[in-house]
Amino acid sequence: MNDFFAHPSLCESIVDQSSVAIVFGDREGIIRLWNTGAETMFGWTAGEAIGKSMDMIIPEKHRERHWEGYDRVMETGVTKYGQSVLAVPASTKDGRRISIEFNVVLLKDADGRVLGVAATMQDVTARWEQDKALRTRLAELEAKLKQAGVLTENKS
Repeated sequence: MNDFFAHPSLCESIVDQSSVAIVFGDREGIIRLWNTGAETMFGWTAGEAIGKSMDMIIPEKHRERHWEGYDRVMETGVTKYGQSVLAVPASTKDGRRISIEFNVVLLKDADGRVLGVAATMQDVTARWEQDKALRTRLAELEAKLKQAGVLTENKS
């Protein structure tokens, strides 16, 4: 059998070549894995990102809340984002703010202690902007209908 299909090589190739951003942060939030998808999404190469704090992709105003949750997960070993998707803003190398959705996998040692978090992330900025434009347009149309007396307030 070809060595490429050996489990470790296969897993490494999938992670490395995935268009989905895959990032692993250790217990302290230091980036230890940054794949090609992360390079494309955020703009930093693996060489620039590995060894740095995840703060580089977390907008400043969201950092305190992020680290509170991150530290709690490191201590408890429990997160709801293994199954549920979380949507948050993120920062890119060129300073753009993007919208991402992600979920996580907690990596634990043999004793059950959390070693860190692997996140799979997708850029959903275009969809978020479309949704925002639709919500704005809907609000405008509802206001016009109310003004014309066609639509009344729902008191339920």
